[in-house]
Amino acid sequence: MPVSKASPRRALSAAVLASALALTLAPVAYGAECQPEDQACLDKENNAAEAKEVEEQQKKTKEAAGQADKDIKKIGKDLEECPPGSSSCMEKLAGKGGREEDGLTDMSTTISTNEPEPADNASQAVESTCTAFPASLPQGSSDPGQSPFPASELCSMLGS
Repeated sequence: MPVSKASPRRALSAAVLASALALTLAPVAYGAECQPEDQACLDKENNAAEAKEVEEQQKKTKEAAGQADKDIKKIGKDLEECPPGSSSCMEKLAGKGGREEDGLTDMSTTISTNEPEPADNASQAVESTCTAFPASLPQGSSDPGQSPFPASELCSMLGS
């Protein structure tokens, strides 16, 4: 087959076109080539960095989802082994619930030792109330002529 003079030129033209396309499609290290005022280049660089971060996060999420799926399947298998209503089997799987039992014990202790004030000192409570309470009432409420039931009469009935 004879080779024409146009063939080498076409081959060279195709090679140049192919190399130009390869450069366009090849990943570029934008940081090394971007000028500070070249916003388009800087945007491409930022987008490439963000895309890489998103891809890494997606990979981590996919791995975590895979592990969670394995854990769920294992727990499901363990639960299938326990017959319904078997508290001893469930206790073996989930644990005895020590923290909950400790919390109930602490709450029971707190409730049983709680004593409302005053405890064995009612006279002290009456005295402090009769001293402070009339002063907190509106003017005239402690005056026997102004109040239908003056605080002083109440305090005298309470023994103060």
